[in-house]
Amino acid sequence: MEEFHKVRRLPPYVFEEVNRLKAAARAGGADIIDLGMGNPDLPTPAFIVDKLCEVIRDPRSHRYSASKGIAGLRKAQAAYYQRRFGVKLDPATQVVATLGSKEGFANMAQAITAPGDVVLCPNPTYPIHAFGFLMAGGTIRAIPAKPDADFLVAIDRAVRYSIPKPIAIILNYPANPTAFEADLDFYREIVAFARKHSIVVLSDLAYAEIFFDGSPPPSILEVDGAIDVAVEFTSMSKTFSMPGWRMGFAVGNERLLAALARVKSYLDYGAFTPIQVAATAALNAGDEVIEEVRTVYRRRRDVLVDSFGRAGWQIPSPSSTMFAWAPLPPAYRDMGSLEFSKLLIEKADVAVAPGIGFGEHGDDHVRIALVENEHRIRQAARNIRRFLATGAEAGQKVVSLAEQP
Repeated sequence: MEEFHKVRRLPPYVFEEVNRLKAAARAGGADIIDLGMGNPDLPTPAFIVDKLCEVIRDPRSHRYSASKGIAGLRKAQAAYYQRRFGVKLDPATQVVATLGSKEGFANMAQAITAPGDVVLCPNPTYPIHAFGFLMAGGTIRAIPAKPDADFLVAIDRAVRYSIPKPIAIILNYPANPTAFEADLDFYREIVAFARKHSIVVLSDLAYAEIFFDGSPPPSILEVDGAIDVAVEFTSMSKTFSMPGWRMGFAVGNERLLAALARVKSYLDYGAFTPIQVAATAALNAGDEVIEEVRTVYRRRRDVLVDSFGRAGWQIPSPSSTMFAWAPLPPAYRDMGSLEFSKLLIEKADVAVAPGIGFGEHGDDHVRIALVENEHRIRQAARNIRRFLATGAEAGQKVVSLAEQP
């Protein structure tokens, strides 16, 4: 039977190949150190869980909730933006609660995309940035992931030569998977360009609070005039170790958020009310709990970069996010990221995410997530040291087999 139209537009999910191999290895008794999926292992802070338990005992909280988020939650998110970025938002019209930033992106794509619309999307990038628009019938034009002069040249060229003209630019800084960061000067250039050409800007700021070096990452909404063209998405998954709670936000331009809220009103009744109340408590608690999470990831980053480096795999130190964007070791560079990731599971009992899963321009890297404790990261480094010392011949063999007709 022929595949459905929207399913046909989606490429094979390459992470699933790694997941199958990882599951098979574990079924065979292997102790796989999983640095692949960005699934935080830290427990949700106790006061957030306590608030959930308190509210869930009230039968009234079990009824349908508000699709765009309860008023207290939207006020708390607006207060966070004022406190953190100096950005004033109207909770009634400029804040929408989402079921994680991923759902927000996908439903925004449904709200604003007509068949054939062109969207400018970094490559490599988090998959929903592109596939949300593909599923909505749009067309993706790849642009560089690094926020520099080449990025600005690429979007200018896209506007000049794309038919039809692009409707939106996707931004993601600090970036998943590359950990690239943008500054306010870059955002000023983007806002001026978007306003000039009447293009929407969708900014994914999920890692705003996971930073280690230098100044805190800014919001594009800090730029004068950004509110006229931009919507920004944030998530509580990493900041408060709440990935399974599925709580995020879209904030910014009223017209765009009204479109998102209308689509959502047909699709969901919002997150379970006790989750929204607990999320409100988290946002209103201040920054102490956030600093604790940041400290854990900073220590893990330092252990990863140091121990993997001493094992023979030099990895650039990310200044933000919970990921390292690691170039393939020289002896394995011709293999590609998927085959290298599979080989790491087979020979080193370590799972990573192949860069090709984030776009074809990521195929010379893998993403390593800081989701295991320091002891396990050091154990992974010891496994990789043995693999690199003895595995070059095996790697060359795999490459040779891959090249055969």
